[in-house]
Amino acid sequence: MSKRSASHLVWISKAFFVAIVLALTGCASDIMKNYIGQPVESVILDYGPPTAVVDLGRGERAYQWRKISTNAVSGTSSGEVRQTKHGTVYEETETPGYIERQECFYTFYARSSDGRWFITNFRQPKLECE
Repeated sequence: MSKRSASHLVWISKAFFVAIVLALTGCASDIMKNYIGQPVESVILDYGPPTAVVDLGRGERAYQWRKISTNAVSGTSSGEVRQTKHGTVYEETETPGYIERQECFYTFYARSSDGRWFITNFRQPKLECE
């Protein structure tokens, strides 16, 4: 197997794993929709304090949470026995492992009402963060 084929296989395996995880856990957007109409404290109680709060003016704010995930992707090794004019040789192809880092931002928009902030909408996360 060539290095390109091995890396393509790793990518397909990774994409399949992500698809399974998404199917089992639901999309972040689906979870975020449930907070619309609730006070921002509801999100804070579930996920901790926001990493950023941006005053948008006109009684509106954006609250943003940042999540960094790391994942160890194992390397692969495959080999093939070949006959040459000098005898039998074993050719090995290796793909090294690596650490994957994913940074995701989850942003809610809120409006002030009676001194409290209520979620009115959210920004769609990147596809990789769904």
